[in-house]
Amino acid sequence: MNVAEIRGLCKEYPSFRLSDVSFDLATGRIAGFIGRNGAGKTTTIKSMLGLVRPTSGSVSYFGMPFAGNENAVKPRIGYSTGAVNYYPKKRIRDIVAVTRTFYPSWDEAAYDEMLELFRLDEEKRPCELSDGMKVKLNLLLALSHRAELLILDEPTSGLDPFSREELIDVFKKLRDRGTAILFSTHIISDVEKCADDVAYIRQGRLAAALPKEEFTARFGIEGETLEETVVRLERSEADA
Repeated sequence: MNVAEIRGLCKEYPSFRLSDVSFDLATGRIAGFIGRNGAGKTTTIKSMLGLVRPTSGSVSYFGMPFAGNENAVKPRIGYSTGAVNYYPKKRIRDIVAVTRTFYPSWDEAAYDEMLELFRLDEEKRPCELSDGMKVKLNLLLALSHRAELLILDEPTSGLDPFSREELIDVFKKLRDRGTAILFSTHIISDVEKCADDVAYIRQGRLAAALPKEEFTARFGIEGETLEETVVRLERSEADA
């Protein structure tokens, strides 16, 4: 079942154009959204969520057009740009107390479960957390209202290798519970470790959106890692 369908998404800026981006996100699958810095990953995500107004195209979630149904859709989505940067001196317990008032679907049992899974201390403040734990705090807040889809923009960027491995393990556990995940990254090895699907964007255009195995079969050379394949594709594009 598709939880999101993106069709013909375009966004024009004076110096950049996102052109005709289309792909689906499915229940219980992880999609890695890859491409160079500046290729259009963040513009796509912001356009999907209405944080910028697309020039054209459509986005549907859970079988509903996003336009006109934002109040029904948004409580079912968790979004994170990475590290927490709000209320740095407030205790996690106090941040949660404010956040839960915004979500009628807030689930205390889910909150307790995620708190234990992420090993977060409610008495700590965001300014006391590592970058990896800050990302987990964002995920805690998203998942405690039973988000069915996580949309994460560069969640592993800037994390040390150990923290990235921890976060990838969390993604896998959430996938096994039926959560759909889209995460953008330029760290291709992270996609190789956990993604089921790959969406590859280049200069504002979606070059491919395929299951990872199909992507590797279509574009890869025997013995190449996914990262080596993408680097080769980028070089060939630059030389064209």
